[in-house]
Amino acid sequence: MSTASRRKTSFAIDPAKVDAAKEVLGTTTLTDTVDAALAEVVRLRQRKTLVELLFRPGALELDDPEVMSGAWR
Repeated sequence: MSTASRRKTSFAIDPAKVDAAKEVLGTTTLTDTVDAALAEVVRLRQRKTLVELLFRPGALELDDPEVMSGAWR
């Protein structure tokens, strides 16, 4: 773990939520649980952005025969 990219802090936290998050995330320590939860939130935003892109008409040019002509090579 690099200390240059981490900051020590103090805050109040709900122990029941921590225990539930540990179970979901497969973590054992508070630090690992918070880190994994934050990473999951970032991934959630990335997935949401991708889904929005997939549902934007014309965004991927999947209806363009020229673009799709090489799709199944």
